[in-house]
Amino acid sequence: MELDDMFEIMPAASGEVAAASTSAAKKVFIKTYGCQMNVYDSQRMSDALAADGYAATETIDDADLILLNTCHIREKAAEKVYSQLGRLGKLKAERAESGRELIVGVTGCVAQAEGREILRRASAVDLVVGPQTYHRLPEVVKRARDGQKVIETEYALEDKFEHLPQPRKAEVAKRGVTAFLTVQEGCDKFCTFCVVPYTRGSEVSRSVAQIVAEAERLAEAGVREVTLLGQNVNAWHGEGADGKEWGLGRLLYRLAEIPGIARLRYTTSHPRDMDDELIAAHRDLRALMPYLHLPVQSGSDRILKAMNRKHTATDYLRLIDRIRAARPDIAMSGDFIVGFPGETDADFEATMEIVRQTNYASAYTFKYSPRPGTPGADMDGHVEEQVKDERLQRLQKLITEQQHAFADGLVGQTISTLIEKPGRQPGQIVGRSPWLQPVIVDEKAGEIGDIVDVRITKTGTNSLFAEAV
Repeated sequence: MELDDMFEIMPAASGEVAAASTSAAKKVFIKTYGCQMNVYDSQRMSDALAADGYAATETIDDADLILLNTCHIREKAAEKVYSQLGRLGKLKAERAESGRELIVGVTGCVAQAEGREILRRASAVDLVVGPQTYHRLPEVVKRARDGQKVIETEYALEDKFEHLPQPRKAEVAKRGVTAFLTVQEGCDKFCTFCVVPYTRGSEVSRSVAQIVAEAERLAEAGVREVTLLGQNVNAWHGEGADGKEWGLGRLLYRLAEIPGIARLRYTTSHPRDMDDELIAAHRDLRALMPYLHLPVQSGSDRILKAMNRKHTATDYLRLIDRIRAARPDIAMSGDFIVGFPGETDADFEATMEIVRQTNYASAYTFKYSPRPGTPGADMDGHVEEQVKDERLQRLQKLITEQQHAFADGLVGQTISTLIEKPGRQPGQIVGRSPWLQPVIVDEKAGEIGDIVDVRITKTGTNSLFAEAV
């Protein structure tokens, strides 16, 4: 599983998600760490709490309820949470002196992995809720307000998506013209570096009816682009309207039929689950954007075997060739871990070579971080930090060169851009290219939600500049 590996890398994957506005006096502040799925989960928790009378706040000092929705993929990710809880403990003590209640909760993967350890280390915490029990959050908050210390980390027998309240149309519209939609959770791959099967559980797929209904509600609220999420999203196999099991490719064909949904994406994928129908969807569907995040993790077959990836470097490169034959303008993204136990200089050079052969438009790179309870943590041959640092810098340099070359190749081209929001400077608006780059253009080019053609004039560090055509 790679989705949660984007911690600290994707700017959209960290932030605050506030509950829907109501006239209630109670206010909630949610801090989101980690991947896109955590962003989606925070929104759904907000929806559940809004139905229970909690109003939005973007100011932590105004909150009656503070939730940290956490990521456990890296050790320092978890430690950031404990550091924040220390600060919240001081805030809670100050509130108590003035007679004002403050409820503090931890949700997400750290909650699932560490449970009672959180209560032991951070006395300010009132509730701990794992990813499978968000639909119980309002009831858990009530128990916490009654003075209980609550832990809800058992895997729910009921379908949480059936029990979560639907967001108001106005609330969805307020979130913008792009949206995440979780279709699959958990992972059965058990890569030896990854904690996700232990924090998110085994693979579970939502039904076609659930997914289509949610996508239709998003479209009715003005959403133009939907990104399907899953820890292993292309392993999705849900029950279709015909009672048969569908794969992700067929689901994408169905979602492309929804009026208003102009763009589709999905993340994160595993090479073993890219089947013929999904590749054909990239060939056939105009709405499916030509950008694919397909992690390989290493270019060394020996390390891939130690990681339990169950594919070889050659398997991966042949798959890339098939995908590019189906969709020649597709841009590839990936994940890489350097310094996995036992990685030699030769193994690392194999990784550099697969990057050269694939030629990525973007990629996320990480030093191996042992997670307690995973097989990798107990392996021999852990690589020294200095060696990891040097390898990471070399890999990042190569990928940055490829990323800049891809962006530079767009200069002078006319591309379609989904206008998403006002720009930082007066007179600017910001859109999104088919390949996920921010595109900055004059505000006269279109309104938010429009898909317009623009000509790329130059590149920035991480964005494109354009003019209307």
